[in-house]
Amino acid sequence: MKEDKKTIIYQLMPRWFTNLNAQCVPDGTIKQNGCGKFNEIDDSILRSIKSLGATHVWYTGIIEHATATDYSRQGIVPCHPHVVKGKAGSPYAIRDYYDVCPDLAVKVKDRMHEFEALVERTHKTGLKVIIDFVPNHVAREYESDAKPAGVKDLGEGDNPMMFFDPKNNFFYLTGQDFAPQGVDLGSGKDGYREFPARATGNDCYTAFPSRDDWYETVKLNYGVDPWNGSTHFDPTPPTWNKMLDILKFWAGKGVDGFRCDMAHMVPVQFWQWAISQIKDIHPGIIFIAEIYDTALYHSYLHEGGFDYLYDKVTLYDTLRGILCSGWPASDLTRCWQTVEGIGDHMLAFLENHDEQRIASQQFCGEPWRAVPALVVAATMCTGPFMLYSGQELGEKAADAEGFSGHDGRTTIFDYWSVPTLRRWHQGKPTSDERRLRSWYRKFLRLCNSEKTLSRGQFFDLMYVNQDTVDTRFVYAYLRHCGGEMTLVVANFGETAVEAGIRVPQHALDCAGMPHGQYSCLDLMNGASTVVNLLGDTLLPVQVKGHDAALYRISATK
Repeated sequence: MKEDKKTIIYQLMPRWFTNLNAQCVPDGTIKQNGCGKFNEIDDSILRSIKSLGATHVWYTGIIEHATATDYSRQGIVPCHPHVVKGKAGSPYAIRDYYDVCPDLAVKVKDRMHEFEALVERTHKTGLKVIIDFVPNHVAREYESDAKPAGVKDLGEGDNPMMFFDPKNNFFYLTGQDFAPQGVDLGSGKDGYREFPARATGNDCYTAFPSRDDWYETVKLNYGVDPWNGSTHFDPTPPTWNKMLDILKFWAGKGVDGFRCDMAHMVPVQFWQWAISQIKDIHPGIIFIAEIYDTALYHSYLHEGGFDYLYDKVTLYDTLRGILCSGWPASDLTRCWQTVEGIGDHMLAFLENHDEQRIASQQFCGEPWRAVPALVVAATMCTGPFMLYSGQELGEKAADAEGFSGHDGRTTIFDYWSVPTLRRWHQGKPTSDERRLRSWYRKFLRLCNSEKTLSRGQFFDLMYVNQDTVDTRFVYAYLRHCGGEMTLVVANFGETAVEAGIRVPQHALDCAGMPHGQYSCLDLMNGASTVVNLLGDTLLPVQVKGHDAALYRISATK
C-alpha cells in the first residue's frame, strides 16, 4: 500500500557537506582543503533536513573508492595516483565494496562504526538511509582489505587469457597494455602498468580509452558476451554471487535503500535474481535505478524489481529544454504520456551530482527562474522527488575545484567546500538563501501533507486550454483524491498570467466532484475564495512570471 507521505530524498555528499574550510585551493589535498565527516552530520543537521519535508537521505560516496590520499599507515593499500580522477577520486570508482571511505571518518580505524552511528542517528530522526550501489564497474586497482572471511576478491581466479569467459569478473584485452589516450600513466617504477588491459566501465572495450571515458574504472562481467550479445546465466555467473553478497552486507547495516548506479548497463536478469532475494530478507528496502533508456523502463520495473527509476530523459530533459532552450511548456504532456502507467515509479529531480546546478551560469543563472519546473517535477507524479544539498540555498557551483573545471557542477572528484552550505551551517545565510530555503520547506511539506499531491490521480488540462493560455509558457493540470482536487498552474514565462483555466466535465467526473460551490485555497500564499464548479468551468488564476500556483479545491465548510 502506498504511504500517505510523498517520498522526498535529500542527496548529500558527506565529503563536502559539512566542510567549513573557506580557503580551499584547486586540486588541493585533504590536508589543504579539509573533508566533511560522518560524525559532523549530527542530530541538529538531520532535524534541519527533515524539516524540509525529506523522508530519506541519500548519502553519496560512502563505499570506499580510489583516492590519491595515502592511508597506508592505517593499513589501507594506497592507490596509484595516475588512475585516480582528482585528489579525492570518483566515488564511483569503488576500491573496496566492504568498506567505507576513510576520508569520512574522524578515526580511520573506527570508520565503519562511525558510519553505523550515522545510520542510527538518521533513523532516530525519522529519516531513512539510501546509499549508492555501484554494480557496473570498479576502480582499476580494486582490492578489498575488509572483505569477510571466505569472500573472494573480484578478479581472483579469472583467466586473463580470455577476452570473455562467463566465469571471469572482468573482460581482458589480451596481449595489450592499458594505454588511455591523453592520460599520463607515469613512467618507470612510478608508472602505472596494466597488462593485459581490461575493458573500461562505460562499455569501452579497447585498451585505449580517452580521458573523457571512465578510464579510472574497469567494467564488470555479468555473463553477457559484448561481441555477439549472447548470455551465459546458467550456471550463475560468479559476478552475480559476489554482488549479491555485497548487497546483503549493506542491507545488514540497516540501509533502507540503494540508488543503483548505471543500472541499465547491468542485465535485467541479474536484478530480477538479486532484488527478489534481498527483499525476501528485507521486505521494506527500496531500489532506485539510474537509467537512461526509456525502452527498458517497463522491464526494469516489472521484471527487474526496481521500485523507482530516474526520470531524466523524459521529465528532467524537457523541463531543462523549457527553461533554457525555448521548448514550449506544452511538451510536458509527452512526459506523462511516455511513462503512463508507471509514473508513480519515476523519481524526479532538477539537480544531482551529475547535473549542473540550477543557479549556475550554465543553467538558469539564478534559482527562482526554476520554480515552475520544480513544482511540476514534484507534483506531476506521486513518485519520489529528489533535491541535492545546496539546491535549497541556490548554490551556483561557480568554482573550478581541480579535476572538475568551471562546469556548473559541485565536484565529485576534489576535496572542496560549498559556500551556501558553509554559510548555512555557520548560521550566516544571505537573506535570499534564507528566503529560498523557506520556499522549499513550505512547498515540499505541502507535497507531504496534501493528499492530492502525495497520492492523488493526474489529469492534464492542456487539451481544453489551448485558447485560454499561451501554451508556450503555461502548463496546467489537476491532481485529485477523495473528493478534492488541486489545480497546478506553472508559468515559465517572464510575464504574469491572469486567466481562466477551463476544467472540463470529464475532470469533475474523474474527481467525483458534483456541480456546486467549493472552497479554493491558494496553498502557497493562503488566499481563499469560493468558486462555482460547473461543466467547463473557467477557474480564475493569477501566476507571476517564473512562478507556479497551487489551488486546493474542496468542499466548503
